[in-house]
Amino acid sequence: MTLGHEFGAGAACLKCKDKCEGFELHFWRKICRNCKCGLAEHDVAMNSEENKKVGKLFEDTKYTGLIAKLKTDGLPSYRGNMITISLPTSSTAYIVPPVTYEWAPPVAVRYIELLPPEKRPVAGTEGAAYRRQQMARQLPEHDQDPSKCHELSPAEVKQMEQFVRKYKDEALGVGDVLSNVPLQNGLFVRSKESCHHCQQPMRLGEPAVYAERAGYDKLWHPACFVCCTCNELLVDMIYFWKKGKLYCGRHYGDSEKPRCGGCDELIFSNEYTQAEGQNWHLKHFCCFDCDCILAGETYVMENEKPVCKPCYMKNYAVKCSACQNAVEPEAQRVSYGEHHWHAEPECFKCSGCSKCLMGQRFMAVQGFLFCSVECKKKTMA
Repeated sequence: MTLGHEFGAGAACLKCKDKCEGFELHFWRKICRNCKCGLAEHDVAMNSEENKKVGKLFEDTKYTGLIAKLKTDGLPSYRGNMITISLPTSSTAYIVPPVTYEWAPPVAVRYIELLPPEKRPVAGTEGAAYRRQQMARQLPEHDQDPSKCHELSPAEVKQMEQFVRKYKDEALGVGDVLSNVPLQNGLFVRSKESCHHCQQPMRLGEPAVYAERAGYDKLWHPACFVCCTCNELLVDMIYFWKKGKLYCGRHYGDSEKPRCGGCDELIFSNEYTQAEGQNWHLKHFCCFDCDCILAGETYVMENEKPVCKPCYMKNYAVKCSACQNAVEPEAQRVSYGEHHWHAEPECFKCSGCSKCLMGQRFMAVQGFLFCSVECKKKTMA
């Protein structure tokens, strides 16, 4: 067993590069303390963790055996969930070398060819990185397992367990590729059907995805099997069906419960706060930099995250080009390009004659303000 804070510790950030000292998990925010990026943005081997996550998600459902089946049946060779297949080119005279996919369903060859090239889960490519990121994004562990959440009360644990049981019974499913009507060349399709997403016809001889929860009268193109909210491919074809729509796990959860903007967990408490268009656990409406509680305090939204005034002044405030002091968040200021000034006569004035430029025409040169060409010539000479 390993603690959550041990997994991935020290891994380099693929996004921030050398700016990050290595992955260090914040104790409740689900992000790196050093660079504020998530685990999926760090160079961590996730295959075993993804298997655990999917296994937990489908625990005690009729799909338990299907997950293993999807990883092994009908494929030339495999190692765990790493699958190697040979894809023929358009010319029958050449065969491309075997390609290793991190995941593939039955009828894998043509199915994957129909996905957008940048989203095909080929090991070592941007498509594999995309799958890992979507696995973390679409299927957060803290939507499935109370033990992955931060300090839930017994009542909240009970509510979450009821929520998980409900979606497993009523919404959760795994898409599959239609293979019950064989045609020529080993490809499958039902004719005279349209895609439930784009309404375009299913091409004869092409594989189609279906979702048991939706009913067998609905089919999707492989590239159209997407979440109705984020429009991203449903990772590993894992879907949640609600009121005639497909959701990824995250946005199904969002449609059922408020989500905390601080810890990213669904809120099962009756008491929570709303601020800046988001929902927050009362204990999690904190400064994004220092974690101090912001209830009743002055704060500033920076990159859609609340920051206390001291942290804002230290880390984010711009400097006045005249007095070189930081501009407080509530202070009026004038900005021109990359330069900023307090909107006061003492700062926003001509660098030549000290004339106040508030409400006046001015020119800015290298951070200096001038009221006229003459003052500029005298000062810059």
